[in-house]
Amino acid sequence: MSEALLSIENLRVQYGQLVAVDDLSCELHAGHLLGLIGPNGAGKTTTLRAAAGLQPATIGRVWLFGHDVFKSATIVNRHLGFTPDAPALYDTLTVEQFLRFIAKCYGLAEPLASERIDYWLENLWLTDKKQAKVATLSRGMKQRLAVARTLLPDPHVILLDEPAAGLDPAGRVEFRKLLASLRDQGKAIIVSSHILADLAEYCTHIAIMGHGRLLKYGTVGEVAGAESHDRAKYRIVLAERVGDLAARLRDLQADETVSHLKFDADLITLEYDSDRRAAAELLRKLLVAGLPVAEFHTVGPDLEQAYLRTGIRQVD
Repeated sequence: MSEALLSIENLRVQYGQLVAVDDLSCELHAGHLLGLIGPNGAGKTTTLRAAAGLQPATIGRVWLFGHDVFKSATIVNRHLGFTPDAPALYDTLTVEQFLRFIAKCYGLAEPLASERIDYWLENLWLTDKKQAKVATLSRGMKQRLAVARTLLPDPHVILLDEPAAGLDPAGRVEFRKLLASLRDQGKAIIVSSHILADLAEYCTHIAIMGHGRLLKYGTVGEVAGAESHDRAKYRIVLAERVGDLAARLRDLQADETVSHLKFDADLITLEYDSDRRAAAELLRKLLVAGLPVAEFHTVGPDLEQAYLRTGIRQVD
């Protein structure tokens, strides 16, 4: 595997007797998108601030392209972008004026600055607010503007603390597409969020935090308990309740390739081979058993259940 773009080694952040982050280690390579989840006070924001070089570490190191982030401000400014959960913006400027100011801070020359400003305004749905004062924007618009500010210099590593806060459902859909696009471009991204259903769609990795420690860390499939990439969970909804469902499923229960079979009147869930031919064969078996199948589809990794299994408090 290629060298990690961002590496956090045995990070500990302590305020007096309070340990905010305790012995945390992880690394991100190009194309990794890490979803950071946990209850309020778990240490997510402190972790992101330390990764950005803004919060000194009590113990441990953070490396960006092999450089210590606490000693390499030039490297950090050039290659890392961070959007906090409560971004500081200049309310008296227009949206365009604010982004032009940021472009000058990064030394972006014309026409590159104009090209990037127009690109991110369009891709973050702010083009019609280009001449609006920042103070007049809604919370969701301010959050999108802060993300535009972060992406303007084209950083290789992107840290986003609750970036979907204040976004409406349509905005969340578009934002998921944007993050997936950045991931596919080879960026290394950490996103802190309470919206688990969104994270399951675009993340490559998940870290669950509690009391400053990593409780679970790995790929989405590993954290969510997926047994294998060759296996999938299927959800079958019947058009009507079937009284003799157990009898009709007897052959499937005896099939060694079927596992975790559960059913209740008009709903069946099970695990089976994931390729398309196997799915077609499974559907054929259900129809041969005389079941009125109304819905038949695979179910993605269940991060909510993985989160609950850690024993910490529920998130949205």
